Amino acid sequence: MTQPPSQQPPQGGFGAPQEPPQGSPQPAAPGQPPQSGPTQGQPPAQPPQMPAAPPTPPPAQPGYGYPQPPAQAPGYGYPQQPGQQPGPYNQPGPYAQQPGPYGQQPGPYAQQPGPYGQQPQPGYGYPQQQYPGAPVPGGPGGTGGGNPFKGKPAVIIAAAVAAAVVIAGGVFLATSGGDDDKKPVAHESNDGKAPTGSPSVDEGDGNGDGRQADDDLNAGRKPGEAKALWLQTNDVDLPRNGADVYGPWVVGDTVVKGMYRAVSGYSVADGKQKWTLKLPADICAAPAQPTTDGKIVIGVENGTTDKADCSDLQMIDLNTGKAGWKKSITKNGIWDMMSDISLAISADTVTVGRTGNSNAYRVSDGKELFGKQEGNCQPFAFAGGAKLIAASSCRTDDLDNPQHQLQVVDPVTGKPKWTYRPARGWEIDRVYSVSPLVVSLTQREKKKWSILAIKENGTLRSQLIGDKGDKFAPDCGSTFAVFGKSLDGCTGVAADANTFYMATQPDSSGSARTNEVVAFNLNTGKPKWRAAAPAEQTVKPLRMEGGNVLLYVEAGYNKGGGIATLAPAGGAPQMLLRHPESTSQIESSFWEAKVVYAGGRSFIASGRVSASNDKEELETKTMMAFGK
Repeated sequence: MTQPPSQQPPQGGFGAPQEPPQGSPQPAAPGQPPQSGPTQGQPPAQPPQMPAAPPTPPPAQPGYGYPQPPAQAPGYGYPQQPGQQPGPYNQPGPYAQQPGPYGQQPGPYAQQPGPYGQQPQPGYGYPQQQYPGAPVPGGPGGTGGGNPFKGKPAVIIAAAVAAAVVIAGGVFLATSGGDDDKKPVAHESNDGKAPTGSPSVDEGDGNGDGRQADDDLNAGRKPGEAKALWLQTNDVDLPRNGADVYGPWVVGDTVVKGMYRAVSGYSVADGKQKWTLKLPADICAAPAQPTTDGKIVIGVENGTTDKADCSDLQMIDLNTGKAGWKKSITKNGIWDMMSDISLAISADTVTVGRTGNSNAYRVSDGKELFGKQEGNCQPFAFAGGAKLIAASSCRTDDLDNPQHQLQVVDPVTGKPKWTYRPARGWEIDRVYSVSPLVVSLTQREKKKWSILAIKENGTLRSQLIGDKGDKFAPDCGSTFAVFGKSLDGCTGVAADANTFYMATQPDSSGSARTNEVVAFNLNTGKPKWRAAAPAEQTVKPLRMEGGNVLLYVEAGYNKGGGIATLAPAGGAPQMLLRHPESTSQIESSFWEAKVVYAGGRSFIASGRVSASNDKEELETKTMMAFGK
């Protein structure tokens, strides 16, 4: 195993495993360049009123994917904690108490605060990360026994999430005093109403039920401000704990979102409902984006009881709302955990990642393309888009030191084009960009974080090293997810061929919250420049648009939000669509807002809908649109 590029610690960074100073955990990075060639590779906004969380999840079952408390017997994927059943999720994961790839050596980067400085307080649902750490050597290539993505032989996601990494507000590393880490709190409605077995879903009559007239919304609009095109309130009878919102996806002149037991399409111009597809049970998974021709495959539970699995797939044409093929995923062995799945689409392929297994189907007709892979490394999640990226966990006898691996795979055959293995003990957490490939890795138990850029041939390009004191806030949603999560779909980050852009965590030390966007050189991993958000507001990169970074400017106190661009050379954000100040309070009320910009219009949807009683439920604002 080779050593890091330099024995001199950098001035903070995402990288090598480090021994955090007392009271201040530090992120580290995993990875050393792999063997050359394509075959093998080496080496977080103050939210509005929080909606109710789902019921407390059952203890995690063993499987591939997330770190868990160690079990009595070794599992598949992660080290396990005493008292837990063996399995892939019973392992503490790559973040356990391991010294890191350097054995007992703290490494040349030990005691470094890291580029992202002190970590923020843990947010709702998951611990947060501060900055990525310094570089770490990677393990040898091949299919040997290291456990690549989350967890070693049995990564126990269970114990619940105490270590889950992503929250809507950002990603942070938990503080070194684990007892102080905040855990998710489930808020139940106080109306005493028990959840109904199959609540009705309003199919809509095409007259825009629940919409507020744009004349009412624009009464106080000022010159230069965009129009509030329409506002929707909830018209679905939800269960007591509310429901997550999937989407929105814009396909032509239709904006689509899924929630609870229905997927609905609305006119982008006036918000009138165009169609609704009722489903037999709850939606439990959806990919970040549909195919280029507007087809999508979602996950639906195979029943309406607490014992239902997320094992049914339903294809939908988002242009028309028509249901296509449907099939159930066949469980493959005791370690095939289908309590949660993650879906990703690349070209005409939809992948189904989960603990201990994976499958891929053709979106157009549902034909199975590939399934469980040979060897002791199995993909547990995928990232889609221009390329199909697979994250796998490998079975290993060393339960304290998991091994993950990253691959670009053929979307038709599932065959890997190359394999990249981070250092042992590091778990693949998120894919921030597919092309160029930028990946987040973490060590939960050690509270370390690293971001790596990978070359087209599967070798290490760079490791991001931020400035000391910086704290970053990628927004990957899924606040309430416990077992399964997608690799892709994060905002707060964007990338072009040579630069990676990431938002810092909001700073509330002044009169109002504000933040910056930091640009990193993907060839060196070093910061190039930073751009400040408009005064007393925060910004979040959404994606690249016409060579510029597309930003969502979040609404502030008596300040409307909007869509802006940031030039690749930096500077001040340039507003494309300035949302009206008169609707700023409505705009800022959306819980874990999901923002989409398409065709000159911006759409803001709540990430979750819930209320304490029926009246509040019908008054809850669910989606809003702005335009010229």
